[in-house]
Amino acid sequence: MTDPMFFDDWRGILRVLVVGTAAYAALVFMLRISGKRTLSKMNAFDLIVTVALGSTLAAVLLDATVPLAEGVLALALLIFLQYAITWASVRSPRFQGLIKAEPTLLVHEGRYLEAALRQQRVTRAEIEAALRQSGKTEVAEVRSVVLETDGSLTVIAR
Repeated sequence: MTDPMFFDDWRGILRVLVVGTAAYAALVFMLRISGKRTLSKMNAFDLIVTVALGSTLAAVLLDATVPLAEGVLALALLIFLQYAITWASVRSPRFQGLIKAEPTLLVHEGRYLEAALRQQRVTRAEIEAALRQSGKTEVAEVRSVVLETDGSLTVIAR
């Protein structure tokens, strides 16, 4: 007798192999046809969709009560919603404002904007790391540093 904590039966193993392969192939196919935007640098909305996709794929793989067709439909629904929301945000600045954050100026004319740093929870050390990555050593050498909507820091030279 085997302990179900480690091994239940070969049928469960076979299900994970077959359903996992099919669900993975379906997810890759749907991501491929949905366009590059689905896999772009992530903002908060993209992160939510990515986590939801991963959670759904895990449920399809490991929960025998979730049929493959329902799991693939759930994946397709999440990708469709991502596509629809990005489609609407490209066409409507108002809708885009609801979905995406605006970039935030953190350094202007070589001076730290302390209120913006606090509000965005960015440290001077993070700014200095971004400066080094851009080949600068002093904040006075740059016109500005911007916190982008995906969380990256852009350094704009003088």
